[in-house]
Amino acid sequence: MMNIFSRALRAIFSRNIGRELLRVIIRKGKIGTYKFRVATGAVERPQYAYCLYHAASLAKQLGHEKISVIEFGVAAGKGLLCLEDHAREIEKIFGIEVQIYGFDTGEGLPEPEGYRDLTYHWEQGFFKMDVHKLEQKLTKSKLVFGNVKNTVKDFFARYEPAPIGAIFHDLDFYSSTRDAMIMLDEKKEFFLPRVYNYFDDIIGTEIELYNDYTGERLAIEEFNQLHKDIKFSPAYHLTTRSCVESWYHQIRILHFFTHDKYNEFVSESNQQSSLNQ
Repeated sequence: MMNIFSRALRAIFSRNIGRELLRVIIRKGKIGTYKFRVATGAVERPQYAYCLYHAASLAKQLGHEKISVIEFGVAAGKGLLCLEDHAREIEKIFGIEVQIYGFDTGEGLPEPEGYRDLTYHWEQGFFKMDVHKLEQKLTKSKLVFGNVKNTVKDFFARYEPAPIGAIFHDLDFYSSTRDAMIMLDEKKEFFLPRVYNYFDDIIGTEIELYNDYTGERLAIEEFNQLHKDIKFSPAYHLTTRSCVESWYHQIRILHFFTHDKYNEFVSESNQQSSLNQ
């Protein structure tokens, strides 16, 4: 019965009929399995759930028992709390421990470096954290305080995290996002061979007018230009679906082409077609 119900709902979603209303009903009622709710976007912050779920799935296929996820830019902490909720569900499904780390100054946005930090939209001090209040709510996340260009440098030695499978970028500035990416130059064994990334500030509105020459988009472009064997790529499997959500355009998959496990087979074992089919 549940399979029939799930297929019917998927058909409705694919035709874009009342999708948002159905999502609310499914999310509030926790209808269907967690996997189903993630697939239909009927969860809080579906982009977080998507990245974390598929990072854990890849880790399981590669034989890992633990993974880490990073959020750059914590602010009030709603993202970390949401990650903790998703992690609890995903740990039960895959039997994998999920470690969560949140990077933040604790004092809000730092001093901008110039126009590339979109000073017509952001100001120093925005998004200051209530540290005590957030720490009382968190159950498993670890907060990493300080300027990100410094904290990423000793992060692996200090925390010894499991391989990173997903990163959520919400530092707003070009300069901070650029500095956070210093982490990606560390040893490849600190990461899964393909890492799911979500960039919060690359679409926006007529106010932000995000473009390829400022902000997070510029940081992504420069990283790709400077790195031969590590590249961010759009998630084409998402952006070509029949019904495209806006956050699909905010997902980037980071490929470590020379990672020891990059070529390890993780696909279907029997893909051979038959002349009789």
